[in-house]
Amino acid sequence: MEVQAHRRYLLVVALLLLLIQCGLGQGESLNSSMEWTALLDLRSTLGLRGKDWPIKANPCSAWIGIKCKAGRVVGITVSGLRRTQSGQLSPRFAVDALANFTSLVSFNASGFLLPGSIPDWFGQSLVALQVLDLRSSSIVGPIPTSIGDLSKLTDLYLSGNSLTGSMPSAIGQLSQLSVLDLSRNLLTGSIPPILSSLHNLIRLELASNFLSGPIPPSFGTLTKLQLLDLSDNSLTSSVPSELGNLSELLLLDLGKNSLTGALPVNLRGLRNLKKMYIGDNGLEGPLPDDLFRSLSQLEILVLRGNKLDGRLHHGLLSHPKLRFFDASNNNFTGSLPSFVPNSMAVFNFSNNFLYGHLNLPLELHGSIDLSGNYFQGVVLNKSHNAILSGNCLDMEPYQRDFEACSLFYSERTLTFEGFGKGNSDKLDLRHDENNRLKFIMVGLFGGLGFVVMFVIILVVLLKFSGEGKVNKRGKANVGPVPDGHGPSLPKDPVYFAGLGDSFTYEQMLHSTGNFSKDNLIKQGHSGDLYKGFLEGGLPVVIKKVNMQYLKNERYSVELDFFSKVSHMRFVPFLGHCFEREDEKLLVYKCMPNGDLGNCLQSVSSSEDDNVQSLDWITRLKIAMGAAEALSYLHHECSPPLVHRDIQASSILLDDKFEVRLGSLSEACVVDGDQHQNAFTRLRRKPQSSEQCSSGSSPASCSQDVHCFGKVLLELVTGKLSISKAEEDATTKEWLEHTLSNISIHDKELVTQIVDPSLMIDDDLLEEVWAMAIIAKSCLNPKPSRRPLMRYILKALENPLKVVREELSSSGRLRTTSSRRSWSSAFHGSWRRSSSDVNRENGSGSKQPGRLSSHGSCGYDFSSSNKRISNEIVPEPEEFGDVERQD
Repeated sequence: MEVQAHRRYLLVVALLLLLIQCGLGQGESLNSSMEWTALLDLRSTLGLRGKDWPIKANPCSAWIGIKCKAGRVVGITVSGLRRTQSGQLSPRFAVDALANFTSLVSFNASGFLLPGSIPDWFGQSLVALQVLDLRSSSIVGPIPTSIGDLSKLTDLYLSGNSLTGSMPSAIGQLSQLSVLDLSRNLLTGSIPPILSSLHNLIRLELASNFLSGPIPPSFGTLTKLQLLDLSDNSLTSSVPSELGNLSELLLLDLGKNSLTGALPVNLRGLRNLKKMYIGDNGLEGPLPDDLFRSLSQLEILVLRGNKLDGRLHHGLLSHPKLRFFDASNNNFTGSLPSFVPNSMAVFNFSNNFLYGHLNLPLELHGSIDLSGNYFQGVVLNKSHNAILSGNCLDMEPYQRDFEACSLFYSERTLTFEGFGKGNSDKLDLRHDENNRLKFIMVGLFGGLGFVVMFVIILVVLLKFSGEGKVNKRGKANVGPVPDGHGPSLPKDPVYFAGLGDSFTYEQMLHSTGNFSKDNLIKQGHSGDLYKGFLEGGLPVVIKKVNMQYLKNERYSVELDFFSKVSHMRFVPFLGHCFEREDEKLLVYKCMPNGDLGNCLQSVSSSEDDNVQSLDWITRLKIAMGAAEALSYLHHECSPPLVHRDIQASSILLDDKFEVRLGSLSEACVVDGDQHQNAFTRLRRKPQSSEQCSSGSSPASCSQDVHCFGKVLLELVTGKLSISKAEEDATTKEWLEHTLSNISIHDKELVTQIVDPSLMIDDDLLEEVWAMAIIAKSCLNPKPSRRPLMRYILKALENPLKVVREELSSSGRLRTTSSRRSWSSAFHGSWRRSSSDVNRENGSGSKQPGRLSSHGSCGYDFSSSNKRISNEIVPEPEEFGDVERQD
């Protein structure tokens, strides 16, 4: 009865509002009282804010995400909307009201939490639906078979949820379907062969599930298919040769499965293929001679982690468009043919059985990894871009020993010429050094043992001599311990045992597959990163710190950071494993979207729609999140901290592309800070030349700002590796060219550097323009004239204020006379804060005009009380005059 009464109440309200809207006549109005009631019901059950769906406004023109046509609702988008506080407390899949929208064409709830299962009535009621987007919405349970009744459906996105069970064969009834994305779920069973009846499919994504069985050979009939991603499952059997019929295919990803057999020659029919990922399987046999010669558009080829053998062909290595080739961890044999690689190409042939004399390409602009093979001789063409460790080369460090090389060549009835005199001398010298080292270590540990015994005896004597005496500090309430009398921090960070959970080494081995190479994410400067899964399936990232090769300083600094700093913008630290003396393990929560560098990499490597670009809203969101984290370090921590490793790879992204800042092993207190006793283990670094790579940047906030400016340019231009690269001649030339296209007076000029993958209109272009201007200010050659991070954050939160006149009724873009608008929007709060400080200092003991407790994250204005904000931080057009002004 209560439900019926509620329905009657909503109907009455809907009718009244409908009459009001018809009377107002503002734009297209909603004609259906039933849909009015349904919208109000949906607003209530989802807990949407009245700010987004105002009850007294026309839904067709004033409600965010509502699209109408002919007086009926045809589109509903709740993606990006926020719930009320009560709605946030109990989110659920409460969308029964959708059944009343018989004209609904599109429903988008991507990233909007809808915990629960998809109801059966979806297929029975939404007869006009063409686009259903429920990505990353926390949906559980099976896919209902009734979904096959959505006969007009063209796009079905259900990725990033917890869908279980097998794929219903009813999906094969969706004859109009062009996009099917079920990736990153918990689906099991085999792939229904009936999917091959979806002849309009352009994208088929089933990656990261638990699918098993063979790949249906009938997939070869999906002739319109451009993207096929079946990676990270448990698929078995061989690669169907019928896939060679997919002549329109641009991306094929079959990696991380259990596929066996040889690579089919018929794949040469993929004449438009640009990316092929078939690594981490059990494929075997040689590569077909003419296969890759036919794939004329191929740019990326990943074969790693298989059992492929035979020789690497000259034609493949000299492929004119191939720019990334990973054949590592296979059984390839024979010599490496001479070849001329594509410009900036990356090749990885490590851990195979390649041998013979090594002749590197004369011009190697990219990089090549030949480690873990059996090449011999002297390398003639030296290159810092070549990795040659683990071979049998003469005059090269970190090679195999003579016995291993001789055995390999003799087993193949080949001649090993042996190491030349250079390497022989090195081996003899290494042997002598080892002997001397043994004697030194024996003496060292002997003396150390004597010292330890002496200390133990002394401690025991002091303990007995002090028994019965009253402790003047501790039991007696005599106040705080004076400086210098408190217990010092131990050198070994055992005091971090309470930081996060404590894991066993066995747990760490199990979660990472014994730290297998397949689970290695990358080798970082502060430790190797591995992916893993804890008990219960929680994905994590584990940093393995080898105490023999890495300084304890970075390891303890990062632990210090997490023990003293807590903020939602930093990567969640879950725990540690300290069981082994030579290895320390740190456990972090895995970020589903990786880092910003990877996201931009995936976009830049695609010239089509196969990989969705980071849209501008997401990029701006990422910029604000990173600025918020840095602003917290610079202005809210006491003493102020600097990150010192700001680059795209440090900006981690969760499932909603929220920023979680990582790479914290270089964080330290600002140089010149007066807090002598706080954060004592966050060591100050010596100041050196400006660069954004870790380990040598100065401990100043202005350097963080400089590196952040490069990140902003990466977001605007899509250019990779700018934030992590040292400013060599190439980088400086690119920066000079890019900054010359950023002008406060000319919006259209910035279009010459904007990432071509961005889809932006005129309004969004103004925001892009504003971010470019902010980036240019961050890159001011004078550190003292770069903006503070808290003002950068405010500018990013209100980007249009940077390029538009404030409080202007005309809304025109700013002109030459409106430069004060930039200063006001970007530095207005600075003026207020500095004046407040001056007033406070009038009666205090502080120096006049100095911002206290900020170290080098604030500025000293004591030399002049008349300097205003645009003198401290120039506007972008003043860059050319900076040197003359100072």
